[in-house]
Amino acid sequence: MLKRLFDRAFGRGKTAVPPAASTAGTLPDDVKARLEIIPREQHIISRRNISPNALRVLYKLRDAGFAAYLVGGAVRDLLLGGHPKDFDVATDAHPEQVKQLFRNCRLIGRRFRLAHVHYGPEIIEVATFRGTEDDGSGARELVDGRIVRDNVYGSIEEDAVRRDFTVEDFSVRDYVGGYRDVQNRVLRLIGDPDRRFREDPVRMLRAARFAAKLGFSIDPAAAAAIGRLRQLVVGAPPARLFDECLKMFMAGHALQSFRVLREQKLLDALLPATAEAVRADAGALAMVEAALENTDERVREGKPVTPAFLFAALLWPAMQAAVQRREADEGDPWFPAAHEVVAEQCARIALPKRYSLPMQEIWLLQPRLDARQRKRTTRLLAHPRFRAAYDFLVLRAHGDASLQETLAFWSALQGGATPEVRMPAAVEAGTAGDGDAAPARKKRRRRRKPAGTKSATAISDTPDA
Repeated sequence: MLKRLFDRAFGRGKTAVPPAASTAGTLPDDVKARLEIIPREQHIISRRNISPNALRVLYKLRDAGFAAYLVGGAVRDLLLGGHPKDFDVATDAHPEQVKQLFRNCRLIGRRFRLAHVHYGPEIIEVATFRGTEDDGSGARELVDGRIVRDNVYGSIEEDAVRRDFTVEDFSVRDYVGGYRDVQNRVLRLIGDPDRRFREDPVRMLRAARFAAKLGFSIDPAAAAAIGRLRQLVVGAPPARLFDECLKMFMAGHALQSFRVLREQKLLDALLPATAEAVRADAGALAMVEAALENTDERVREGKPVTPAFLFAALLWPAMQAAVQRREADEGDPWFPAAHEVVAEQCARIALPKRYSLPMQEIWLLQPRLDARQRKRTTRLLAHPRFRAAYDFLVLRAHGDASLQETLAFWSALQGGATPEVRMPAAVEAGTAGDGDAAPARKKRRRRRKPAGTKSATAISDTPDA
């Protein structure tokens, strides 16, 4: 994870001293650590802006004789004048020791053993300092240079240099020149970029995400390594890639993340069919960017956003290409095309069915909206996915002017008009949709019964005289 360290002393004129068992270990050959302590008066972090629950965890660990530091994105946001929502802590206490201190603690994770301390809806994540060298216990496991499990513990110095980017390691205790990189707004890897990306290819996506979120530039050495190794992303666990996509596209900086992914050619590894389509079709690019911009706007306004609609937009260019490939086949090409796109993408990004199924429904409603058949309008308006499909039609019309008439038709129907009153001229003439509109049925006149005449039912129910 991307972290930065913040001195637990909070400017009290002293620094937290780790126990003797936590002295520095052996650092990697490609990393040089030099401690620099930035005095309180030279940084803007204040306890007033830190969660009271995070302070409780820090103080309790200190009182128990452990070293404890505030780390993570919270420190980054505080240094940049932001308002963090999540707070993480790093300590030399092992997870089991943390659990003994806090009754409200739960231990999670296999790849990285972590302690979660619960305070109502807020969770303070507590991680033990990680070491840099394998201690032979089997707690660290690498596959083809990629870390798949790592619970080897070490010192604060080792923990600092194992982290990903110097931007995330800056604190009152700065071991790797992170403070300078924060001032220069540069995202730089700690150590050899090729080695760090091979250890965890998802770091390349995190580089794009943080560059987009913070407005930082990616260090040229790291950018060059991404160019050489970006296909390693394909081998990352699909579930991790899905989680990283949510962080990139659902946190208010989706459009810029998408642009950084294209710039670094990481989109080819993450969403290959989309990357190919937006290179060839300016309309597809406009549609996807409009969807991402709309998502960012909804996040800023505090409105809900759903991964189903987001991925429907991201994968729509791939869906269109799949439909075109199947148009010569007999039958409806839309359903098999949707199945093909979802199957191929789920092999790379683990899309849960609770999102992939609504996404397919949104796609499969698009040809029905395009047809605008008179007899089916009422049924479509009552469809549970109609509103999402209509919103998707709005996005499609953003990059395709030919859909404006269709959009106007469905917009009018939602305004309370009936098909007979607000039907566009092309549909009235029977020239749109799958074929000519069916002629209106003539109303059958109802015959009046003569006054005083009993119905057949009434006569049959009358008892015999």
